[in-house]
Amino acid sequence: MHPSSLGRALLAALACLITMLAPLVLALVATGPARADDRFALPANETWKKECGACHLPYPPQLLPARSWQAVVAGLDRHFGSDASLDPKAAAEVAAVLARHAGRDRGGPTAIRITETSWFRREHRKVPPGVWRGAAVKSPADCAACHAGAERGDFDEDAVRLPR
Repeated sequence: MHPSSLGRALLAALACLITMLAPLVLALVATGPARADDRFALPANETWKKECGACHLPYPPQLLPARSWQAVVAGLDRHFGSDASLDPKAAAEVAAVLARHAGRDRGGPTAIRITETSWFRREHRKVPPGVWRGAAVKSPADCAACHAGAERGDFDEDAVRLPR
């Protein structure tokens, strides 16, 4: 084979390979690296929203696994220092909503505080400690202090505004 013919054949083979791989490469570039979704679809349940939202943000159920929510509902009579007991019908409805929309169970201890999960600690590791103690935040459980869209289930970190 003539050297120039070999070069053309290699170029044609390379062009063919690029043509075959281009859609795969474009798909990988378009999707980027895997990342956690910062937006949660909230349950369309008024009992969950009313009962949980009476004292705090009705946290997206996806933030804890079902077994954690079961422990939370089972202990509503001593819910972080308050008696948040519900009538049996409301408690069953809230428990069912939380179980149906719960997050993935990654094993480990049964956390009943979202702020104790490894996910929460990882996502908030760069928050200066003084922010948690500030009058505008008061506690790491006050999601809406920094996440303006928290009540809609939007925790997109690009929209976070740390209070001063």
